[in-house]
Amino acid sequence: MAVVGPSRHQRHSMSVSMMQGGGGGAQHQQAILAAAQPFYHPQPSSHQPATPAAHTQDVQPDRPIGYGAFGVVWAVTDPRDGRRVALKKLPNVFHSLVSSKRVFRELKMLCFFKHENVLSALDILQPPHLDFFQEIYVITELLQSDLHKIIVSPQHLSADHIKVFLYQILRGLKYLSSARILHRDIKPGNLLVNSNCVLKICDFGLARVEEPDTMKHMTQEVVTQYYRAPEILMGARHYSSAVDVWSVGCIFGELLGRRILFQAQNPVQQLELITELLGTPSLEDMRYACDGARSHMMRRPHKPPSLSALYMLSSQATHEAVHLLCQMLVFDPDKRITVIDALAHPYLDEGRLRYHSCMCKCCFTTRDGMRQYTNDFEPVASSSFDDVWERKLSSVQQVKEEMHKFIAEQLNTNRVPLCINPQSAAFKSFAR
Repeated sequence: MAVVGPSRHQRHSMSVSMMQGGGGGAQHQQAILAAAQPFYHPQPSSHQPATPAAHTQDVQPDRPIGYGAFGVVWAVTDPRDGRRVALKKLPNVFHSLVSSKRVFRELKMLCFFKHENVLSALDILQPPHLDFFQEIYVITELLQSDLHKIIVSPQHLSADHIKVFLYQILRGLKYLSSARILHRDIKPGNLLVNSNCVLKICDFGLARVEEPDTMKHMTQEVVTQYYRAPEILMGARHYSSAVDVWSVGCIFGELLGRRILFQAQNPVQQLELITELLGTPSLEDMRYACDGARSHMMRRPHKPPSLSALYMLSSQATHEAVHLLCQMLVFDPDKRITVIDALAHPYLDEGRLRYHSCMCKCCFTTRDGMRQYTNDFEPVASSSFDDVWERKLSSVQQVKEEMHKFIAEQLNTNRVPLCINPQSAAFKSFAR
């Protein structure tokens, strides 16, 4: 039986099969697909060509591929075209006003994004009636791995690998920054990678729009500790996109050394490891820190910088690589290199060339074998992401109604809608 099946009110709805991993072979798969047949009989209209169905023997079992604080992700098959996609479940959406607005923000962002290196929504499953609306299912592109799995694997990473990965991270981050979005949880596990080394930034559960008012407080409960910028560790009440650049610097060091750059047991020790490399910061560099953190730092024995240790990360830590890395790992966020300047660094020239020579979708090869390059290698967002709507929502019920309306507006009228079939055997494990 399929996990994603037809709506009662959609005569021609189709299902995303959700089969239990380990279940046996083609016969079992045919049984599942056959069980779904009575629910839909797609008839191609004169103006809509038939979509080729996936061959039964090629259908892969649906399986969980990721778990996070804000949801679970499964690899499933879209029956409309047989394409393997990722299905993300956002459960308990309306637990509180804060959590429901956070989920709504993430959903709007996924629908807003239009960039090769940023994951976006391909589709949203049709929700039930408003009275039964409790969770959301988003379909995105499926990528085979992530940067964390690659880093900890025995797979060799060449200088070319590192350059093309770093280039794509910064390329995607430039797009997000141009839309005034702070990701606030850049880490290897949130950087998806496919078999062709194309990388996409994902997981926008902690993302938000930049706060222009420096007097407004921003939460410090962001960014996985190993990749957390020193200003957040020291209690800054306001911060900028520089926190994402710091995270990218930590990842860059991790790619070079194949180990976490600052791996501490707690935030205080995290700051100690940072100062062991960068040295004790000046009072000016700590101007965004809270009084307690600044006093703690000044009581500690003075430490000189030891940035030369970065050359010991690996043979890939060349002068150009360390030069860029040192500009990312700067204590003072105002002195930290920007995404735009980082992309202009000579270290990334080869990564840019490799990406646009054979990996990107913005350039193409002509019939006579000539590569036609785009005029803009690192495009920006066409507009800033609008978060004004958030201030107008003052109750969970209001968020619920607006989100239900938003999803209905996003549904692609040119394609058969999808919805969850809770009678699927695999759905029981998916629903946990």
